[in-house]
Amino acid sequence: QVQLVESGGGLVQPGGSLRLSCATSGTIFNDYPTGWYRQAPGKQRELVASISLYGYTNYTESVKGRFTITRDNAKKTVYLLMSGLKPEDTAIYYCNWGASLATMSSPRGSWGQGTQVTVSS
Repeated sequence: QVQLVESGGGLVQPGGSLRLSCATSGTIFNDYPTGWYRQAPGKQRELVASISLYGYTNYTESVKGRFTITRDNAKKTVYLLMSGLKPEDTAIYYCNWGASLATMSSPRGSWGQGTQVTVSS
């Protein structure tokens, strides 16, 4: 069973930066794309960024130019570097995997506990 463990969240001021980490177990990491999702209070969970096995990336429009997703295959870890953070980025952030980069809006894995990101002055 693939487990995904998110970490790196916290409280940061507007304009600040954070790096989230998603540590995975199992072999699925080496075979499928991975993505970061977030859910703000009262809103549906949304796909924020995704990355293929070969490093191709997709971002939701609101984070383009501010967030960067990367993956370390040796460590089986996916990172989300967030800069220029805004209050509207406040949410619980989750990672998950999908069948293909095109279907990351419908991830295949179970959801972990996520990591809270709060952007506030």
